[in-house]
Amino acid sequence: MTLKDLSKTRASLPSVHSTRSLWHSEPSARLLGHRTTAELPAEADVVVVGSGITGAFAARELVKGGKGVVMLEAREACWGATGRNGGHCQPGVWNSSPSVARFELATHDMLAKLVAEEGIACDWDEVGGVHALLTAAELEAARTQVRRLQGEADLRGKAVLVEDREELRELRVGEAMVGAVLQKVAATCWPYKLVAAVLESLLDTDGMNLQTGTPVLGLKRTGASWIVQTDRGAVSAHDVVLATNGYTSYLVPAMADLIVPVQGQVCALRPPADDTERLKHSHSWLPTASDDYLMQRPGTKGLLILGGERCSVPGGRVGVSHDDDVDAVIGNRLRRAMAQAMKLRPRGSGPEKDVLDAEAEWSGVMGYSRDGHPWVGAVPRRFLLVDEERNDSSAGLWICAGYSGHGMPVAARCAVAVAHMLLGMETSAAVVVPDEFVVSEERAERARALALPESRVDVARMPVS
Repeated sequence: MTLKDLSKTRASLPSVHSTRSLWHSEPSARLLGHRTTAELPAEADVVVVGSGITGAFAARELVKGGKGVVMLEAREACWGATGRNGGHCQPGVWNSSPSVARFELATHDMLAKLVAEEGIACDWDEVGGVHALLTAAELEAARTQVRRLQGEADLRGKAVLVEDREELRELRVGEAMVGAVLQKVAATCWPYKLVAAVLESLLDTDGMNLQTGTPVLGLKRTGASWIVQTDRGAVSAHDVVLATNGYTSYLVPAMADLIVPVQGQVCALRPPADDTERLKHSHSWLPTASDDYLMQRPGTKGLLILGGERCSVPGGRVGVSHDDDVDAVIGNRLRRAMAQAMKLRPRGSGPEKDVLDAEAEWSGVMGYSRDGHPWVGAVPRRFLLVDEERNDSSAGLWICAGYSGHGMPVAARCAVAVAHMLLGMETSAAVVVPDEFVVSEERAERARALALPESRVDVARMPVS
């Protein structure tokens, strides 16, 4: 099967028995196995499918707006991509259009403010991000992008190109790197704890009903309502929000080539030696589209969380919608990736360790968007199997998904935006997504003419306006 064929693969339901993410090593006792009511409610104002960062922030905004929400989660709360990522919240500034860069910076600021105001214990740490560049072509592309930012007064200075060898050594990138972009706004966190805190707060309200262990099997339009079918019964709702990311096409098969499941892999690696210096920044590097991203947990001996390397295997795990295994080749590459890319030991302390030991290793399912942007808004009628003679409608079905491995700096505010659309907010307080994110049939037609970006490298290479 070719990569083109894989990129049209319909997603499955989430795996029943998934790999164990480090972020799930301290689960919320309140959320594990949680069902707000013993029986599945027969009806709701809104059903939110999915309990990751998108589902949590959409539900939070809907409850604020007076809606009664039933959240259906196939497994435990926040057990999908949000609970399996690399722990980064790094807005794309230098490699995004100005409108997208502003949206991502605002998402970061919204999350940082929430964490500070509500005292959420999720290890939120403002570290800045280093994007290492391996080739002369990457360096020249970065020069062009950073120069473009100089024309945007509010973005100027948010990303700085570093070419001086001594400055690169200070940033701890390997000698093979020819340059780096330093983004000043970037954070690391324990993503599960962030979302768990939001969900726990919602459960203290009257408007929220969370049902874990309840996979959604199908959607059916009946009159003015949606019937959300599960193996425990059905829920009738006026509106449904799909916060399903890589699993979206299980419920909307017509979107199988627009939001494609892709399995990613992450290792928690032990620092190599007693003299290892703690990293000041988060890092990413893109050699041969390896798509690697790195952060260090708090403490001088904090674990190094490294994800990526999936493009080192045939097919790049495109079309894979299960997270119940890890790939041995990718795992081996992750354990060896640091020696050339990073300087973990003090200068003059000898060579880097070739292979690092892993304390934990896991996989997760991302949703790669064919045009590189999330899909946010009302689901068009043509995306659904509807009966033309009966004039079936898609009204009331909403989507917020397709983050292409870059969900933390966009998903929460996309979720707020889709909730505001559903609520019909038209005031200046309503969050509006960039035009590139808005769902439409016309956008889908344009997207289908594009090749699926195989990695964040390809996403970054897409034209920006």
